Amino acid sequence: MDFFSIRNKYKTWGIVTLVSIYLLILVGGVVRSTGSGMGCPDWPKCFGQWIPPTDVSQLPSEYKEIYSEKRRQKNIKIARVLNHLNFINLSKSLLNNDTVMYQELDFNVTKTWIEYLNRLLGVLVGIFILILTIISLKYLAIDYNITINTVGSFILVGLEGWIGSIVVSTNLLPFAITIHMFLALLLIGILINTIIKSQLPIFNVKTNKGIIMLLYIVTGITFVQILLGSQVRESIDEIAFFNQFSNRNLWIGELGNAFYVHRSFSILILFVNLFILYKIQKDYGTNNLKYKISLTFNFLLWLEVCLGIYMAYFSIPAFSQPLHLFIATMVFGLQFSLLVFLKHVHPISVETKSLGHDF
Repeated sequence: MDFFSIRNKYKTWGIVTLVSIYLLILVGGVVRSTGSGMGCPDWPKCFGQWIPPTDVSQLPSEYKEIYSEKRRQKNIKIARVLNHLNFINLSKSLLNNDTVMYQELDFNVTKTWIEYLNRLLGVLVGIFILILTIISLKYLAIDYNITINTVGSFILVGLEGWIGSIVVSTNLLPFAITIHMFLALLLIGILINTIIKSQLPIFNVKTNKGIIMLLYIVTGITFVQILLGSQVRESIDEIAFFNQFSNRNLWIGELGNAFYVHRSFSILILFVNLFILYKIQKDYGTNNLKYKISLTFNFLLWLEVCLGIYMAYFSIPAFSQPLHLFIATMVFGLQFSLLVFLKHVHPISVETKSLGHDF
């Protein structure tokens, strides 16, 4: 197999993997916004079955007690690991939290299947990243960093699955949800970086270091902003649970400081991104990929802010929550893509023209 064939195959499966991860983030947002996170009380099976039940009559009468006890036993094992890592207070809180952690919800077929479909998509992501990892082995003789990063992504997907099992076991324990989001963003960053580098010969070409520095700053701020948003979502999840997913008009008023910091950060991000768009237009013009990427994530960012305002004034409609998260991760991905492009630009040649690059 020649180099161009390997490169094209890697690009195809890399994009498929990246798209599936974004879809998983979107579906995961739907899971949380509909309160379906505990639709399957165990992991990786659902109510002990590979294909979940469709009616409560298919479950034993004491199913709540059964799965509550199973989670308790698993959490004892997790607490031991945390103890060994010297997270003693966290370990104690995990073992002593009986108020919410071991409360089983009534069986709801819709929520069960929403969560189950989320898990099926997670399996697909695992299959896609495995295929990509196998293809990346061909890069060992070309650029071993591509192989190393892809193998790292494969390990990261496995770690995400394990963290997902902890999220279920601990009944959506807040710190586990934030770690879950952190790893998802890290995975997106690694894949974007590796896919782009696998396609472009890397040369030291003079570029605008000021724009690169701004992109480092704004991408980092966006990363933090998404994690802050995850903290806000955790608070909303708790408020929604204790209100039995009703009285949505009261939820915003019960949010803490994380919400106000998250809201204020959005203003800073808006202005920095607009400045980046202005600088790119000034230094490179508008007929290039840099400008198009910048214009796209600026548009998405304004859409994101409008959606956030809509959520605040219209009682956080369920459909808006996953969409808000999905757009935010899209903005992060595009910002990071532009950063990688600007750091690793290739000169225009006959070969690159034939590939249709317009940078």
